Amino acid sequence: MSLQAYRTAAATTAALNPSGAAVSTSCVATATPQLLLLSRTPRQDNDHSRHVSMRARPGVSSLPIPRSAHLLAARQARFFSNTAGSSGRGAYAIAARRPMAMSVPSSSVASSLSETRRPTALRNSTASTGPAWDGTYEAVVVGGGPAGITVVGNLLEQRIEPIFWVDERFNGGRVNRCYREVPSNTKVGLFVDFATAVAPFRKIVSSTPSRSRWEEPSESDGVVVGGKPDKLRALRELDQGKGCRLGYAADMCLMLTEGLRKTPGIHSQQAKVKQAVLDDDSSRWTVKLGNSTQSGKQLPDIQAKRLVLCTGSSPNNNSLPVDVPSLHTLDLDCALSPTLLTTTLSPLGPTTIAVIGASHSAILVLMNLYNLASSTKPDLHIRWFTRHPLRYAEYMDGWILHDNTGLKGEAATWAKQNLEPETFDSSDVSKYITKVAYDKGDEKQTFEEHLQGCDFSVQAIGYSRDPIPELKTKAGESITPVFDHETGKFSYSIEGNVSSQAEGKLPTLFGAGIAWPERVKDPHGNVEYAVGFFKFMKFVKKVVPGWQ
Repeated sequence: MSLQAYRTAAATTAALNPSGAAVSTSCVATATPQLLLLSRTPRQDNDHSRHVSMRARPGVSSLPIPRSAHLLAARQARFFSNTAGSSGRGAYAIAARRPMAMSVPSSSVASSLSETRRPTALRNSTASTGPAWDGTYEAVVVGGGPAGITVVGNLLEQRIEPIFWVDERFNGGRVNRCYREVPSNTKVGLFVDFATAVAPFRKIVSSTPSRSRWEEPSESDGVVVGGKPDKLRALRELDQGKGCRLGYAADMCLMLTEGLRKTPGIHSQQAKVKQAVLDDDSSRWTVKLGNSTQSGKQLPDIQAKRLVLCTGSSPNNNSLPVDVPSLHTLDLDCALSPTLLTTTLSPLGPTTIAVIGASHSAILVLMNLYNLASSTKPDLHIRWFTRHPLRYAEYMDGWILHDNTGLKGEAATWAKQNLEPETFDSSDVSKYITKVAYDKGDEKQTFEEHLQGCDFSVQAIGYSRDPIPELKTKAGESITPVFDHETGKFSYSIEGNVSSQAEGKLPTLFGAGIAWPERVKDPHGNVEYAVGFFKFMKFVKKVVPGWQ
């Protein structure tokens, strides 16, 4: 490699230092230069950036250099090596394998040293040029389930970063913790579409870098950087037109979570958000965290321009209108897991379980209980409480009737074969399940009569939002947010005075996911809430440009 090419590459890299100040290329010729050695450094604890930094050597100053600058310098070196007629494998090969030496004036070194004292969040965020980071994140995203993953990917797609992403576990949410055995009502192809919907996801899926952090993955820029060449292989090998166990979708979430947490521009923290305080003048948020779930240490407050709630929901478990002393609650999450059901019920003697509901989750519970009763626990009996006939999703010309409320997949097939009036009496299911039909408003009378003798009850009657962080104004007034299901934004009323006309806008508070879904209307005028992986993606892709 020629000396001129080497110096040119070093000068190009120096001109892109993180402080945003251009470094004069004349510094290469300084008589008493201060050398800076560029080398790849292992990722630091809780710093998931992929950057190039200066390792300390005796007499050598330390300056973080973004990965983008490293790649640009390598390309410049290759160009100048070729134009200068260098022999051998060229400057790019040398630059990619050796530390690069460059000279920087003492004033630049002093400025650079102050850069290393910035929070690690800056070093794995923001472009290599631009104003100095003031410590304010572009967004805090609360929640690490499918909705949180969706929002983080779309914010990056819109070049909104740095992002502070907070969740207590980062383990894929309730889908991974509770529903891995559940058959999906979503076709496999839509899970694949979800995982490839935005460029940050496609980079993770392909394990391939790109020419710049904002471009599509490109094989020409490097080899596979880890794992399988296609991390969706397990999903792609399934029938794309049918459902699958949610464990496949959960593994997809874990894969995307791991990749996003390593992505430049993302600072992730395992913790719980306790409170968020709104500055009415600037519309910025001060986000107060609990202790770290990893170290137990108290975490500092976070400043952010946006706050996005992806806080999830949990099964409803309402108080029944009657008191049955011998009746115990069986959690829906347990009832949706054949493994947990078997572990819980098999050691018991004769058992009767009441299942309340007639939607997707209720049918899945009936399936699980029937399979257990008809195999290893014949002394199990089920009483099924339902207020209305079963409703199925119907595939129309370009749209789906009852898309979000009707039965789909395995649940729909099993229900048609076993639970409809024309099939129930002749089905083996009727040996173990007794149907109790009633009208809305007759709950108390029906339950008083038919819950007697039941050992457990399972309520499969939908989900309710999980608690959100306490929201306050800077003056200490409580904020009760009112969600707009069309824009993903919020309005608010103060001190809990929720009315049809909210008192103000919350221009920097947003929501997504099962707790904050899109409201949709089908061609027949039916209004539903769109819940599902790809439905979250469609909604967030549509509204995030308005979150600027």
